[in-house]
Amino acid sequence: MNSNHDQFLSRAAARMQESAIRKMGAVLASGRDIISFAPGYPAPETFPWTEFAEIAAELFASRDGAVLQYGPTRGYKPLVEAIAGIMHHRGVTTTAEELLVTTGSQQGLDLVARVLIDPGDVILVELPSYVGALSAFRNVQATMIGVPQEDDGIDLAALDATWERLTREKRRVKFLYVVPNFQNPTGLLIGLDKRRRLLDWAERRDVLIVEDDPYRELYFEDSAGEADVRPIKADDTTGRVIYLSSFSKTLAPGYRVAWIAAAPALAGKLEMAKQSEDLLTGSLDQRIIYEACRRGVLERQLPQLRRHYAHKRDVMQRALEREVGSHVSWPKPRGGFFLWVTLPRGIDAAAMLQRATAEGVIYVTGDAFYVNGEGQNTLRLSFSAPTPERIEIGVQRLAVSLRAELAARATTAAAGDPAAP
Repeated sequence: MNSNHDQFLSRAAARMQESAIRKMGAVLASGRDIISFAPGYPAPETFPWTEFAEIAAELFASRDGAVLQYGPTRGYKPLVEAIAGIMHHRGVTTTAEELLVTTGSQQGLDLVARVLIDPGDVILVELPSYVGALSAFRNVQATMIGVPQEDDGIDLAALDATWERLTREKRRVKFLYVVPNFQNPTGLLIGLDKRRRLLDWAERRDVLIVEDDPYRELYFEDSAGEADVRPIKADDTTGRVIYLSSFSKTLAPGYRVAWIAAAPALAGKLEMAKQSEDLLTGSLDQRIIYEACRRGVLERQLPQLRRHYAHKRDVMQRALEREVGSHVSWPKPRGGFFLWVTLPRGIDAAAMLQRATAEGVIYVTGDAFYVNGEGQNTLRLSFSAPTPERIEIGVQRLAVSLRAELAARATTAAAGDPAAP
């Protein structure tokens, strides 16, 4: 007799949902010629393969036991110091007591959730918001309330109105989660003045800000610069902001090395939570990333990455304008990996995905990024991993799918279906 394992699950596990992005992996594993605009993977041709090979060879040749040994939970000390230097360059002064190396930013989000959230606690997120963060917060049974965005990021009037409503209902807001630079999924960039006003709001309303900043270095020089991506935490003088960033988008995601910067009291609790999770981020990974920083590999990578991804953005935008420009819209991203596409009213991106898959292209449906059930006529396209040639072909396939969907809707409407727009 087979056991009913559901009866053994915790309430948190029963609520867990598979990532909408990871779900696309099954489609890619089918062996068909599928062009994927789904995951936000860095382009492997940008990885510094030669430098990584040299670093790894030297580390192994040294036979230094510490390279493959357990180490401090906070992180390999030279790497922590290198991260402090990166933070200083970004305008943020940090000490070792404020920094924690994490096994990817996803672990950082999980640690923040475990340390700050009790079941039922209210947190605020952008509409739409990064699905990985939503999963981390959902797993600890947070109550997530969405706040709409404007062209320059989160709507501050709506944010305060939401806080006031929740306060009247005797519901305290623990923190606000934001991705200020080239947001995942919209690609939006929060304006500098709005960043300062957002920090002022958090001080006034006594709310923490969780600032997730993985795309900061990937600004496109035709429309953004160093000043535009100044962290919110750079103006934080009271420990109000918990800051997360990563080497995944700039060096390679396979090393799983990222970090958190937080007030010492919070960083200490995050360290304790990490101790019970994985003890430490892999020692070898940390050493390789440190050496890549020390030898100037990271610094040399950044201009190349900006040009590479800006070109791919341009290729995708031109293809969309040519193929479906009269039917869809999107905010032009000034950095990052993503285009956020709004389809015609009445077109459901989730329903169209089956047709798109049959045509040989996949994407992430927009509703996965919303906590309020919206986003049915939106989708996220990642231009980071496919080659420019594959981007062109993929957009053509997407256009065929959309035109077929529009034709089907028109036929339904002509037949007198009252549900058709």
